[in-house]
Amino acid sequence: MENYYWLGLKAVHGIGNVAFRRLLEHFDSPEAALNASPGSLAVVRGMTPPVVEAIKSGAWRRFAEEECRRLEVSGARLVNYLSADYPKSLFEIPDPPPFLYVKGELRSRELAIAIVGSRRATSYGLLTTGKLAEALAGHGVCVVSGMARGVDTAAHKGALQAGGRSIGVLGCGVDTVYPPENRALFEKMAEKGCLVSEFPLGTLPLAENFPRRNRIISGLSRGVLVVEAAEKSGSLITAQYALDHGRDVYAVPGNISFATSRGCNRLIKQGAKLVDCVEDILEELPAAALAAVDTPLLQSSPRIFALTPREAAIYELLVRSPLHIDDIISQTELTAGEVSSMLLHLELKGAVTPLPGTHYAATG
Repeated sequence: MENYYWLGLKAVHGIGNVAFRRLLEHFDSPEAALNASPGSLAVVRGMTPPVVEAIKSGAWRRFAEEECRRLEVSGARLVNYLSADYPKSLFEIPDPPPFLYVKGELRSRELAIAIVGSRRATSYGLLTTGKLAEALAGHGVCVVSGMARGVDTAAHKGALQAGGRSIGVLGCGVDTVYPPENRALFEKMAEKGCLVSEFPLGTLPLAENFPRRNRIISGLSRGVLVVEAAEKSGSLITAQYALDHGRDVYAVPGNISFATSRGCNRLIKQGAKLVDCVEDILEELPAAALAAVDTPLLQSSPRIFALTPREAAIYELLVRSPLHIDDIISQTELTAGEVSSMLLHLELKGAVTPLPGTHYAATG
């Protein structure tokens, strides 16, 4: 029944990711928000009369009921952003989805690198992608990509062939196999890695979905490696998201005669790190998470924790930068007493660390 209200609130016209989180922070649950009085809803920032009317009309109920039925038969599950296994790195992006549709094992904290590139990659690009993905996976690094043709497919296959983990972020529903020739890869990813999407079940791979998907690829990863990209491509959008999210950007240099190399070569000119071997990436990763690159599948074991809506509001602020307690109070809709209480709870969970001068930071 919990999924019903999460799906229902997200389906209300006019409620995006930010508004969803404000309602959750204020009412503590999607069910309470959907059942709140118009007057109670109106005090939440962004709740205009049309949005309040859309909630109270109950039009969201039909979608929520149908989506719950589809979820039961799809083999997928919902992981909402209060769950212990919701990827904490997504709190670092401006509009993390309130929940993800998931097939496979999704981990709360995971050292991951995204590999993206051309759908029409050359044989050089595919071979290079496969080798780098295998090498990263062999050192315990999860490989994230978008399950598209070309570089994406080679990245996922390379990671799985090395016995490592890979996450596929879809621009369609997790029950939609796209491209169709990747059906076998979809099955392997769900079994040995993970498929995720923020789009409802049955969503088709429409062009407007992919930029939104790309921000999730960046958000899940510590850095983004671009292998072959034209001057105007989705891969460069992902690289821009990575820069916006404070991630590292890497690029494989290419033949100056090939159109698919121009995007990568331009990234390198603009400051992306040139990569011609896996060590170029590994040396940028934190020693605590990758203590010995010669030890296959070595991973750290960070603390895993679930969050309440109000804890999530504070944690989301602190993963972006340390803050003074007064700044936390001013940037949330919580009282000083509630913020102090939530900070104590987060500290006990190992999610935040107190700093001198009443400052707090998210635990790395």
